[in-house]
Amino acid sequence: MQSEVRVIQDERTEWRFDLEPAAPMGNAEARDWLDAQFTQLGSEPLRPTGKLLLADKVLVVARDAGPRLLNDPQWSREFARAASAALDKPVVRIDLGAMTVSY
Repeated sequence: MQSEVRVIQDERTEWRFDLEPAAPMGNAEARDWLDAQFTQLGSEPLRPTGKLLLADKVLVVARDAGPRLLNDPQWSREFARAASAALDKPVVRIDLGAMTVSY
């Protein structure tokens, strides 16, 4: 079964993280990791109400990480593991241009 996370910045820039060789991350661990990254990156909720859906958090962390962290092998591996585990989906597509997350 395919297991990957893709982050698309634009038509020329995309990151693909294959999760097959990686050990799975637990859901609680994934949520904690994303929470920590959201705070460290100084991220803000997408919605003016301040409500932050889990998919929104994954999207904002990817956006705020930018190419510097998405190109970092260690950080990006942990991000991909956390995104897949937190969303409970083996395949996750994050489109930064459209600001969408799909499965």
